[in-house]
Amino acid sequence: MIPTIPTPVTVKDSIANPAPLGLCAFGMTTVLLNFKNAGFIEFNSMILAMGIFHGGLAQVIAGIIEAKKNNTFGLTAFTSYGFFWLSLVGLIVIPAFGWAPKPSEAGMSAYLGIWGLFTFLMFFGTLKLNRALQFVFGSLTILFVLLAVSDGTGNKGLGQIAGYEGIICGLSAIYTGIANLLNEVYGKTVLPIGSVS
Repeated sequence: MIPTIPTPVTVKDSIANPAPLGLCAFGMTTVLLNFKNAGFIEFNSMILAMGIFHGGLAQVIAGIIEAKKNNTFGLTAFTSYGFFWLSLVGLIVIPAFGWAPKPSEAGMSAYLGIWGLFTFLMFFGTLKLNRALQFVFGSLTILFVLLAVSDGTGNKGLGQIAGYEGIICGLSAIYTGIANLLNEVYGKTVLPIGSVS
């Protein structure tokens, strides 16, 4: 009997690209929070709701899908920043329920500083991806540093500058997410993201 050679099976990736969801969720929530930091709007439940549902849960979902696509960078970024938004809401809501005291300015500075360090380290991963993501992560690193220094020093003017910078960061994430989406839908470069060769 002649042994048969098995036919190789090709597995097609049929999972949708979660990056537009994650980037837009991050960007939209960042813009709204920084409208408040810049002094354009007051703090209210809209910011908390965006932090829980779009900035938080939507990004965590995007990160889980990135894991299914074997994208370690996307998994780490989206789930981390999704839980950043959820933890930020927790820092506001937990003291309101009386479960723990509100963090001090030094505590908030440490919280924002460690996120700045994480973002700076993640920035190095973008050097192999594209220019648009480099801008998102670079400007986000600056945002965290500005917010950490503002909280650590009590400099409200610096916090307002951080708000303007955060709006730019958030808009760049929205641009990158929509560019990914439109470029995929149209099968060509509609909005450039500056691919790295």
